[in-house]
Amino acid sequence: MDYKKTNAPLNTITRDMIELSEDTGNVYETVAIIAKRANQISADMKQDLEKKLQEFATLNDNLEEVSENREQIEISRYYEKLPKPTLIAAQEYAERKLYYRNPSKGGNLDLD
Repeated sequence: MDYKKTNAPLNTITRDMIELSEDTGNVYETVAIIAKRANQISADMKQDLEKKLQEFATLNDNLEEVSENREQIEISRYYEKLPKPTLIAAQEYAERKLYYRNPSKGGNLDLD
């Protein structure tokens, strides 16, 4: 899923965990699924940001030579304004866009 085009809220919202956990039947399992997906999204976002900021990296960074790069600042601001990974993961789960399996019920906990 492209986290840049998600319809997840930008601010934290209250969710009914009982309603969210209807599929699994266990609130803690639901939270674990959302947390694992949030970690995946966070890693993707971090890797994407580092790749974009790598273009601006210089080999000889001295305190005297450090200057503000407006493009770099704009990229950082863009990523700061995106919804947090936990909000994106919770939205994906609520919209039933996640695939998961419970290892105790046979199989592994996989998220796509």
